[in-house]
Amino acid sequence: MNAISPRVLLVRGMLAGLLAGLAAFLFAYVLGESKVDAAIAIEEAGAHDHGDGAAPVSRALQATAGLGTGTVLYGVALGGIAALVFCYALGRIGRFGPRSTAALVAGGLFVTVSLVPFFKYPANPPAVGDPETTVQRTTLYVLMLALSVLLGAAALILGRRLAPRMGNWNASVVASLAFVVAVGIAYASLPGINEVPADFPAVLVWQFRLASLAIQAAMWTTFGLTFGFLAERALAPTVASKEAVQPAS
Repeated sequence: MNAISPRVLLVRGMLAGLLAGLAAFLFAYVLGESKVDAAIAIEEAGAHDHGDGAAPVSRALQATAGLGTGTVLYGVALGGIAALVFCYALGRIGRFGPRSTAALVAGGLFVTVSLVPFFKYPANPPAVGDPETTVQRTTLYVLMLALSVLLGAAALILGRRLAPRMGNWNASVVASLAFVVAVGIAYASLPGINEVPADFPAVLVWQFRLASLAIQAAMWTTFGLTFGFLAERALAPTVASKEAVQPAS
């Protein structure tokens, strides 16, 4: 157990999350907003009734300040959660240093929080999806997200329990396979949703989904690298003091 207060790492995690949110905003603005505009144009072209009332928030504000605020707050929140996971994982998942542990935590959270739910219920651009099924779609996505996180935690616990008997490598392989099988069962059990209109450009859907995945990848990569650096700097005095009290060989 490290002597440093978890609060110190929590603050650094939130700071790294802020930078990760800024990176996500940059990727979303460059890669995603053009796809959103194209989808909105298709939606408006196919609408039979265009209301005269102005939108409460302009599209320009949504694509800049609104998008930036949302991604930054999202990044800060996830950064704080990831920092707490890091506090638990450090020294418990193998003899990894702070940077390696931060990279493993960021990678694990990217898989469980982003990848697994995405492959079951991928993101769709505007004009795709029945408004009457919004609650159902949101509920299923949150359920898949919760299952993914729980299954990831269960796989981690399984790997730790198997490690003394099988070794770290074999235990990690078995735990990973168990996670994949469990996720496959969850995929098969939950209903699928496909509400993409037949006349909607498939290329635009594909590009929007790739952009969404790239945004998540950019956010977690930025967090892992930034938080690994900050955590190592915070833990360095603790490590140095422990080495200083050890008797010389």
